Order: sequence, then C-alpha cells, then structure tokens
Amino acid sequence: MTPSAKKGRREVAALLAAALLSYPLGLALGSPWLLPLLNTAPAYVVLARRLGRGDRAGAVVAMLLWAAALAVAGTLSFALWRSPVDGLVLNGPAYRDEMLHWIRTGEGREGSLRLFLPQHLLHLGAFVALCLPSASALGILLGAVLMNFMSFYVASLARAGVPAGAVVLLGWQPWAICRVAAFCILGVVVLAEPLLGRFRPLARSGSRRRCVLAAVACLLADGVLKAVLAPTWGALLRGFLP
Repeated sequence: MTPSAKKGRREVAALLAAALLSYPLGLALGSPWLLPLLNTAPAYVVLARRLGRGDRAGAVVAMLLWAAALAVAGTLSFALWRSPVDGLVLNGPAYRDEMLHWIRTGEGREGSLRLFLPQHLLHLGAFVALCLPSASALGILLGAVLMNFMSFYVASLARAGVPAGAVVLLGWQPWAICRVAAFCILGVVVLAEPLLGRFRPLARSGSRRRCVLAAVACLLADGVLKAVLAPTWGALLRGFLP
C-alpha cells in the first residue's frame, strides 16, 4: 500500500471515529445546535483537504461514509440514550410525529407526490443556497440537521416497540438514502469547489461530470421510489407499531 493510500485510510478512520463520538459528546453537552456542529466539523476538514489534493472521488467517498456513520451512530445513540432526547434534536419531535401519523393513518406528505415534492425542492434549494457562499460548510451543517431528525424518527420506532429487525429493514427508506447520497455528491462536486478554488488552487480531476450525473440520478430515484413505494412502506410499518 502506498503512503498516500495509508494516509487516506487513516483520514477516513479518524473521520468515522469523530462522527461516532460526536453523538455522545453532543448529547451530553445538551445543546441542540452543538450536535450538528460536532457532526459537521471533521467532515468539512476532510472534504477541503481531499479537494485540495485533487481527490474529488475520495472526497465523495468520504462524505458518503460520513453520512452512513451519522445514520448508524445517530439512530443508535437516540434509541439507547439514558433519557429522552426530544429537546436535543432539531426538528426531531415534529418529524417523528408527522411520520408516525402517516404510518398510522396513511395521511400526510410522505405518501403524496403533490405534497412531498415541494418540500424536497425546498430542502434542495436551501442546501444549494447555503453551500454556494460557504463552500458547502453551511450545506453540510444543514445535511447533519436533516440526518439527525431522520435518525431520531428511526430511533423513535425502536422506542415505540417496533421489533429491531423491522427497524433495521424499514426505518431508513431507500428513497431517503438516495437523497442523502445526492446531497453528499452535490456538496462536494458542484457546490464546494467553486469557492474553495478561489482561496486555494485545486488540482484538476476528471470525475466531475460523472459525479453530477450520479447526483441527478439519485435525486430522481428519490422521487420515483418514494412515489411508488411509500404507501406500501407505511402499511408494512403500521403492522409493527404497537
């Protein structure tokens, strides 16, 4: 293994460790805004360093692994924390209540393209608007907030008595995973590089077009999968709720 490959592995290992530790630290400190800041800071350092080296693909991989670590660590931390964390997760209780209402009744944004598409476009627009003037720093912070309230909902399924197997299989929906992947790729390729390149020269990399196409494909998959699968998904979860 080359020295650069070893360095890259150590960098990713440190990023994942920081992501895992950010949850017990953030929850123990008791500040709703501090938690996503702790989630975001190490990820942005790795993003900027890899783009500075011209390793666009490596930056994308690091952000995808970071998001996966947040999903796992956030869900487990919120489910197993010694006391309820409702006041420590931004938008967590509101999103949980909306999702549980949808599961129990079939009513709400989750199962209606007409209702969920405007919200998705709003989130995408906010992400882009925050990323461009901050070289993706604020966009990644927004991403951490979104990840956390989705993890809070999944953890709430476990706290509500849904069997662990059902939580693992049905908690994180495939369309939500596609959306997270799209935001990770967009935050690296399209939105971070223009401003970062003004402050420091970025080595050239040839993967930009492929990354953009992958992000667009993930966004389309998000909408299509949600429109097609959400009603069935909700019905399956309804059978597991006490």
